[in-house]
Amino acid sequence: MRPRSISDLVDLMAPGAVELVGDPDPVVGPDVVIDNRRATPGSLFVAIPGERVDGHAFAPAAVAAGAAGVLGMALTDADVPHLLAEDSVTALSWLARGLVREARARGMVSIGVTGSSGKTSTKDLMAQVFEAAGPTVAPVGSQNNEVGVPLTACRIDDDTAYLVSEMGARGIGHIAWLTSLVGLDVGVCLNVGHAHVGEFGGVEATARAKSEIVRDLAEDGWAVLNADDPAVAGMRSATRARIAWFGEGDLPDGDLRVTARDVRLNALSQASFDLVVLDPDGERSAPVSLAVIGRHQVSNSLAAATAALAAGLELDLIADALSSASPRSDWRMELHRRPDGVLILNDAYNANPDSMAVALTTAVELVQGTRAEHPGARVVAVLGDMLELGPLAAGLHEELGRRAADAGVAEVVAVGDLAGHIVAGAAAEGVPARVAARADVAASLSLGPGDVVLIKGSRGVGLETVAADLAGGDGGAK
Repeated sequence: MRPRSISDLVDLMAPGAVELVGDPDPVVGPDVVIDNRRATPGSLFVAIPGERVDGHAFAPAAVAAGAAGVLGMALTDADVPHLLAEDSVTALSWLARGLVREARARGMVSIGVTGSSGKTSTKDLMAQVFEAAGPTVAPVGSQNNEVGVPLTACRIDDDTAYLVSEMGARGIGHIAWLTSLVGLDVGVCLNVGHAHVGEFGGVEATARAKSEIVRDLAEDGWAVLNADDPAVAGMRSATRARIAWFGEGDLPDGDLRVTARDVRLNALSQASFDLVVLDPDGERSAPVSLAVIGRHQVSNSLAAATAALAAGLELDLIADALSSASPRSDWRMELHRRPDGVLILNDAYNANPDSMAVALTTAVELVQGTRAEHPGARVVAVLGDMLELGPLAAGLHEELGRRAADAGVAEVVAVGDLAGHIVAGAAAEGVPARVAARADVAASLSLGPGDVVLIKGSRGVGLETVAADLAGGDGGAK
């Protein structure tokens, strides 16, 4: 945010929401942080109580690192002005709402994206497209919750032209709250799948929650919807905004339609295609050659392109930006080629049934490319638990094992409490499968040139350590 007096922050927030204790004149900013280790000169430190530690205890350390003010729920030993509220996270949200309201009044465009899978990859593509058009603020990594969204919004300043927000949810009302903070001009829904069905209570409830990203859009706003996903297409009736469709199948009538034609994959599963736009002015197209990995990135790119077109960006700029876009977030389709010719596909950041299917498909696409030089190359899938699936977990993990076999995986190694179900599904289809401890996986694999090792599981399983072990050594290569 633009540096300003701490009393100015009070004016930005909800009336009577916070109490200023201390000198009202000190200037705070530009940074707003929740970790004292990230405090910078002039920053505002937000003290958030947690399950294990209370951020208020770290306020003095933040001030020692340069923080000029504290936003929290109680006075601390830090000798700087304090903004006190009943709840730190809510107060952070009020600050973000005030900053965004001010920025949108001067013309900043606010874009939000949600979906059961692909949010972060699409956000990264979208950010790079908008950066080609003007100063853009977007989340780093996967800051998509009630803390991450307002923290991202607090990074905007007087020059910011575009704010991109990634929005996750654990239940009904969560996305509605996030959209209330950043006042979307463009809302994007990618898909509705099985992620978090244990928390939502089913796919239908997931669809209702995801539809919140378009419900409060103004009539002159844009709802960017995936026409290839029936649950997303059904959100058309949930919004009064203009509709922009993207997809590779039949596109319904709408003010803006975007598709891909003549999709081609190279040996690294990087797609090239013609980006085609249909609007009241007719049809036009531009070539795109992606540097990101996986056939699924075509859909992600269409979503990013459609949001950018809705925001007024030019087609050629969008196509060029997509073609030059690179991966930005760790452990998402990261490809490491070892000296012995083994490819490690690290997609270990998170997992649900839908993203697992995409990762398996991408791994098989990759091995099809390596077989030109190494005909015997195969896919080994190291798969961890998919969390937050509730009573459906056992069945969905068995289905994952079967899906891996059907995709063409040669060997399955399963890690986690539900690993036995993955193994049972794969073994039932005749694919060698076993349960392994995370620390033992890398040394247990026998790999040859051209083999592709997929590493994927929910964040809590910690399979990124397996990817690091495999990338750092020969991993038992033949």
